[in-house]
This record gives sequence, structure tokens and C-alpha cells, in this order.
Amino acid sequence: MRLVRAALILAALAAALVPIPARLVESQYSKGIYPALQSRVTPLTNLSPIALVDLAVLAIVICFTVAFARRLRARGLAAAVLSGAVSMVTLTAFIVLWFFVLWGLNYRRVPLDEKIAYDKQRITREAAVRLGNYALHEVNSRYAAAHGGSAEGLPLAAAFSAAQQTLGATRLAVPGTPKRSLLELYFRTAAIDGMTDPFFLEVILNPDALPFEHPFVLAHEWAHLAGYANEGEANFVAWLTCSQGDAMAVYSGWMAIFEHVVAALPKGDRVALTSQLEKGPRRDLQDAAARYARSSPVVRTAARDVYDSYLRANRVPDGVESYSTVVQLMLGAGLEDGRQPTLR
Repeated sequence: MRLVRAALILAALAAALVPIPARLVESQYSKGIYPALQSRVTPLTNLSPIALVDLAVLAIVICFTVAFARRLRARGLAAAVLSGAVSMVTLTAFIVLWFFVLWGLNYRRVPLDEKIAYDKQRITREAAVRLGNYALHEVNSRYAAAHGGSAEGLPLAAAFSAAQQTLGATRLAVPGTPKRSLLELYFRTAAIDGMTDPFFLEVILNPDALPFEHPFVLAHEWAHLAGYANEGEANFVAWLTCSQGDAMAVYSGWMAIFEHVVAALPKGDRVALTSQLEKGPRRDLQDAAARYARSSPVVRTAARDVYDSYLRANRVPDGVESYSTVVQLMLGAGLEDGRQPTLR
């Protein structure tokens, strides 16, 4: 057992620290091993109406509590604490390995901007303003159809498949069924819209997400299931998915892009764009702001800091700011007029 523990810990350290060439990760893992795993794991976890990660956490807590109590009775406090610490380190090493094998290596794949026709020189304030104006036109013009329940366009799952094919996927990811979870209270207080569980390849959404937010949030989590670990890339795939969906999905995608563009522009441009929002889209944004205001500033800040550290530890130098890089991806790909990206 000592050898097994040592091997697990060394393997976990190697997985976390040893650099692997991005093109090797892309060709062998992100386009090979991972799609094969995801196409088998997610259909199985979709069968459970509740998040399996909840059950796993409960099982770990119960097992550790029972084991500690037994060791305490048999060997005393010091021995029980030492044995528990060794078991915790071993379990942590196993979880780290599980994370990297099942999903986490996608953080090290070839960046999306190296796969699409992308030119950094296109990223200018003027191009961002054009993108903002196009997004503004889309949300204003599509509000009525979206809120009127129009079914025109592809169902979101079909649009997700089309988006993956546009980006060159040969083996399509299986969409995850949104799950209920014990994490929902945390999501509400921390203003988190959703997450992809990397251990069971399942999707958990905040049930308080508004109808116009839901398609983009779900498509974002599906993008993670497709192996796009970077948050900005997941937003890009979510927009590409929503742009081919039904009326609400298209509206949802462009509303998300509008918010990201506005946040990236100088104050004068922000005011000029937001002042042109019509009554319906403006009310949707006010409702979203009210939902955000109901969260806890303390929990929200703590959650942001923890996630920022997690992303940086996984070689995402922008941390949580990586969400907004969707704007750079769209501008660099010349998509400020809503066109579809092309591959290199």
C-alpha cells in the first residue's frame, strides 16, 4: 500500500507539473482519448436526475468519518489523525489524476485562436464598437420573437452539433442533461450560473437563471463537455451554438456578447450603446442585475478569488478575466457582423 500511495502521489504531481506539448495534447487527448471517454461517460451520468458529484462528496465524507472513528477507538487520537492525513493525501492524489485523465488535460490543448482564421491586428476599439452595434441590433430586433416563443431555428442540441462541426470536430460531444444539485444554494449566493463537473462529465445549472440567460449558460457548459476548457473559448462556442438555435437561443447568445462587449469598451462607448437598448432588452438586463444583487458580496468575492486561483493553476493566465476573451476571439476572427468563423 505504501508503494501504491507513493506511485499515486508521484503520478499526480507529474500530471500537474510536467509540461506536455499542446499539439500532442490536442492530437492524442482532446481529439482522441477525451471524446471517446465523454461519449461514454456523459450518456451514463445523464441517467441520474441528481448530480453524481453530490453523491461522491457525501460518500467521501461518510467513509472518512467512519474510518476516523474506528481508528480513534482502536489506536488513539494521534494515530487516527496521522492515518487520516495519509488517507487524505492519497485520495487527493487520486482525485487529481482522475481530473486530468477525464477532462483537465483540455486546459493544455492548442488554443482556439490557432485553429480559426484569426488576426490579432483586427482587435481594435472601432471593431469592438461595430460588434457592439451589431449585438445591439440583434437583441433589439429579436426580443419579440424570443419572448413570443418562436421555435424557428435549430433545437439547442442540434445547434451545438453544428457549432462543433464548424470548428472542425469529427467526433461530436454528447450534451449533458442539466442536473439538480446541493450546490444550488451556493450558486445562488455566489452568483454562479452553472458548472461542468469534470469528474462525472455532467452539467449543473443555477435554477434561478432567467429564461433569456438559460440557452447561453447551457451552451457554455456543453462547450466545456466538448473539451473547450478555457472560459473565453467556451463562451465563443456558446455564442456559435446559440446563433444557430431558435429565437430565444439567438437572443440569448447576442445578449451575452452585448454584455461582454459593453464591459470591454470605454465609458463613452458603453453609454452610447446601452442608451439605444429598447424597453424589452433593457428590462431583461435589469432583471439579471436584480438576480445578481440578491447574491452575497462576500461569498461572490470569495468564489471569484478561488476560481481565479484554480484557473491560473491550470495555465489560464487571465484567470476569471478569460471569460471576456470571447470578444477578442470574435474580433480577431472578423466576426463583428455575425459571420461564422472559418478554420485555418
